[in-house]
Amino acid sequence: MVETVLFENERVLDRSAVADYLRSLADSLDEGSDVTLSAGEQSVTLAPPSQVEFEVKAEREGPAEGNGELSIEVELEWPEHATDDELSID
Repeated sequence: MVETVLFENERVLDRSAVADYLRSLADSLDEGSDVTLSAGEQSVTLAPPSQVEFEVKAEREGPAEGNGELSIEVELEWPEHATDDELSID
């Protein structure tokens, strides 16, 4: 399977700015509208169907002994050409 990155942006933000970003994403999902991700010249608009596969994961990366890096990852996934009538995620 080939993975193509459509949008990627990584930057340091304070917790409040991250919460605002996630709230904006949540509002778009709740309203059933398209989701646009943009930063600088880069932009992509996606149209998630009414049901998506949702994954949240907490990870620790690094050596078993010593300091590592902690992360929270949130992922929404759906078939590319799915419509609400035919979507089924098992």
